[in-house]
Amino acid sequence: MLRGLVVALLVLAGSLASAQSLRVGMSMDYPPLVYRQDGEVVGIEADNARAVGKMLNLKMKLVELPFSGLLPALQAGEIDVVMSGLSITAERAEKVTFIEPYMNIGQMAITHRDKIAGFAQPWSVYREGVRIGVEPDTTGATFAAEELTEAVIKFYDDPQAAFKGLREDEIDLYVHDAPTSWQLATSSENADLISLYSPLTDEQLAWAVRSGDDALAAELNRALRAMKANGTLRYILNRWIPVTVEVR
Repeated sequence: MLRGLVVALLVLAGSLASAQSLRVGMSMDYPPLVYRQDGEVVGIEADNARAVGKMLNLKMKLVELPFSGLLPALQAGEIDVVMSGLSITAERAEKVTFIEPYMNIGQMAITHRDKIAGFAQPWSVYREGVRIGVEPDTTGATFAAEELTEAVIKFYDDPQAAFKGLREDEIDLYVHDAPTSWQLATSSENADLISLYSPLTDEQLAWAVRSGDDALAAELNRALRAMKANGTLRYILNRWIPVTVEVR
């Protein structure tokens, strides 16, 4: 009986410990959403995580993972929530539970300034033979596969590799989430590149938890609604994004 009581207390202690912290999965290579700067994790999602932690009185343990590993880690129970600029898609929604969206974005095309004249019209992105760079397992890659059927598609692991591809004339355009284009607006080191700033898709960013984790989803939704109501979310977005975005 004593042994059973000890086991019960240990289980309870473990539950309390886990309830006091959240393991937050992030791919820290996506400015201005989340990235490393001078050894610190910064960006919109980093600020979001800190704000949620204060509102829910939880310690947020940031876990760095490659983007492709975020949802598998969530499903395997290695992390509790993904906060990493994740777009809501029907395919992803079958695997995880999304929190209410915190921002509307879309895919945008980036090109070298030397080629901007050739892509001045919105339809020019859809021309036959245009060389398009995308990141694997992203909504940009899905858009290219479904809509740019006459393009030549090349994959890059991250924006920096794609920017190199633009400079070396491997590709004509790089299609990626709008935050990558916003970052160009304040980046002197990428002054030779420019975004077309015309959204190719309409997407929403949201955090994700494991399917069935309704209690955590409810708490995160409560925190997000409070962030929207008291201006915290708007402050965070304005801090990191040099252009106006829509918050719903």
